[in-house]
Amino acid sequence: MSETRKKAGGGTYFITGYPGFIGKRLVEHIAREDPKGHVYALVQPKALKEAQKHASKLKGATVELLTGDVVDMHLGLSGEEYQRLCERVTDIFHLAAVAQLGVPKDTAWRVNVDGTRNMLELARDCEHLARFNHFSTCYVSGDRLGVIAEDELDRGQGFRNPYEETKFQAERLVTRAGATLPVTVYRPSSVVGDSRTGEIDKFEGPYYLGILLVTSPLVVPLPLPGNGVAPLNVVPVDYVVEAVWRLSKDPRAAGRTFHLVDPNPMSARRVYELIAEKANKKLPRFNLSARAADVMLRLPVLEKLARPQRAAISYVNHLAIYNCHNTLELLDGSGVRCPPLSSYLDQLVAYVREQYRKRREGSEVEDPLDQGTATG
Repeated sequence: MSETRKKAGGGTYFITGYPGFIGKRLVEHIAREDPKGHVYALVQPKALKEAQKHASKLKGATVELLTGDVVDMHLGLSGEEYQRLCERVTDIFHLAAVAQLGVPKDTAWRVNVDGTRNMLELARDCEHLARFNHFSTCYVSGDRLGVIAEDELDRGQGFRNPYEETKFQAERLVTRAGATLPVTVYRPSSVVGDSRTGEIDKFEGPYYLGILLVTSPLVVPLPLPGNGVAPLNVVPVDYVVEAVWRLSKDPRAAGRTFHLVDPNPMSARRVYELIAEKANKKLPRFNLSARAADVMLRLPVLEKLARPQRAAISYVNHLAIYNCHNTLELLDGSGVRCPPLSSYLDQLVAYVREQYRKRREGSEVEDPLDQGTATG
């Protein structure tokens, strides 16, 4: 154990993907849970002001911002900064990723695959590393159908977009590195807002997808694509952060992969029916085939509005069931569990509605129909 850790009485954490949606929540959680700890957060220069504003309000652990980028050699840090990380860091949380579904493959590859390779190099140089925590996604399963286990990765699947493919390749790198490093892989499904408040600070990437999937009747009054029997698996951000923190501290989690999913998801049709009930609307009685829905969404009048909806159609109809045995086993008795969507759907819908209202009134608010680049 390093002198730094002994003196501080806490861990020394290095986090990428700050100040992204999950990254902000994770840093807040660590600062609270380990008030004597020290958090180094890697921040892209363009996000520095936002990161400084957020970090200035945190209480608990010391949070130190380092300007850099996972795609650069030594993460774009000075020799002195990089050396300091190697000497002090005990826990790495790698969240940084390009998460847009429509991003060009070379861009996604550079950040998601090459960036992960650079992070693993750092991990190998860390003298006191206790855990390398890697944020992957359920969607590394690509076009596979049926029950998908946590210890399955490469099953010859195809991929629907560069996001899925590059996250799959990144996870392969991490799994291989697990032969010599203490790695833990987390695969969340679509992450949505806080289960208590509904709050989601950016409508982007897979988080955007999750919001879209559970609120699309509010966005575009379209018939449900497909028959709606596939499970709609979304998880609230507070559950993801609490589960990751707990598992990162559990020695049994080293070398394992965890699906952070709803163990009992509702069907897409049931979710949409619940939302329609709350909006005093009725879902159209007929279904469109996924192909017909995609064609309809390309009509000029809907095209601009519905670009992200097209990306979501393949997820609404996808009959994949994510087994979460590892997660349930290790979180048993901890009090950390994924709440059912029905228990917080009202909060999600209310929050998204409020964002739309502000947008209509011309307030400066994140446009839910404009996809951005996600960084965790």
